[in-house]
Amino acid sequence: MTAPLEFGLDTFGDVTGDASGNMLPHAQVIRNVVDEAVLADELGLDFIGLGEHHRSDFAISSPETVLAAIAARTKRIHLGSAVTVLSSDDPIRVFQRFATLDALSGGRAEVILGRGSFTESFPLFGFDLRKYEELFEEKLDLFTALLSQKPVTWQGKLRPPLKEQLVYPPVEHGRLKTWIGVGGSPKSVVRAAHYDLPLMLAIIGGDPERFSPYVDLYRRAFREFGRPAQPIGVHSPGYVAETDEQAREELWPDYKAMRDRIGRERGWPPMGRDEFVSEAEHGSLYVGSPETVARKIAKTAQALGISRFQLKYSAGQLPHEKLMTSIGLYGRKVVPMVREMMG
Repeated sequence: MTAPLEFGLDTFGDVTGDASGNMLPHAQVIRNVVDEAVLADELGLDFIGLGEHHRSDFAISSPETVLAAIAARTKRIHLGSAVTVLSSDDPIRVFQRFATLDALSGGRAEVILGRGSFTESFPLFGFDLRKYEELFEEKLDLFTALLSQKPVTWQGKLRPPLKEQLVYPPVEHGRLKTWIGVGGSPKSVVRAAHYDLPLMLAIIGGDPERFSPYVDLYRRAFREFGRPAQPIGVHSPGYVAETDEQAREELWPDYKAMRDRIGRERGWPPMGRDEFVSEAEHGSLYVGSPETVARKIAKTAQALGISRFQLKYSAGQLPHEKLMTSIGLYGRKVVPMVREMMG
């Protein structure tokens, strides 16, 4: 029997505005994120993921710390990163922090490891961006060696070796759930299968079905490795309001401002309204009424055969109050509709 689809939420702690359009302090944004996660737990959602960033437009640089605060105020929801930039961190410290979170939350911690689409952490922590690939590959190899929770003997090129090293605290029950976050690299897909880890696809633009070849590659790799395939999840942006028109009108100005700000750094042209509407209707922007968003999630879930859908619900300055309304509609209306559509 196929496991039921899980539903999650993701945020980077986008620095939001108040009712007058003034930017909130980072500290207030972080407190608001905790309240958003508490609501998600009350609604019965399965997962809340916090992204790690080191820049002025996102408030969360230490997801595990915020997740620990959420753990103290929630009962059921699983708590994870979206993503942890392993390349510019220490694998042992990452494992220790999430093992600690797992203890505090009674076994609800997860970690999504990735290379990150932003690179500010590399100069900040003194890592050579020219070793982008090498850093991630070596650190992932060490991190996966820790998951067995047995004495680790390991040697790489970028840090001193380990010999029969135990790492504390151990995860209390079983194994720390660890995903690999992938934005569209076939090599990363095969790497996830090689390490026997679940795959989280970050689909932030274009038709979600264009990721079908990556799903096929992932499952084919598991067959070649002689192991059953691990779960696949999708992370995509979206926003829910009572009607399609309301959702688009409320999201558009803040989504465009965020998209254009990042686009200026990467050489993208400004986003036009036609592109926004096209992404909403045919792409990977899940914006609209509960029924519209539910239909789109169900279509993606069926096309890609995923086990979890994570809605990146925050978008630039979009106010906390609107985010809370969107989360409420997602939990109360979208999720039941998707379950009904999928039988």
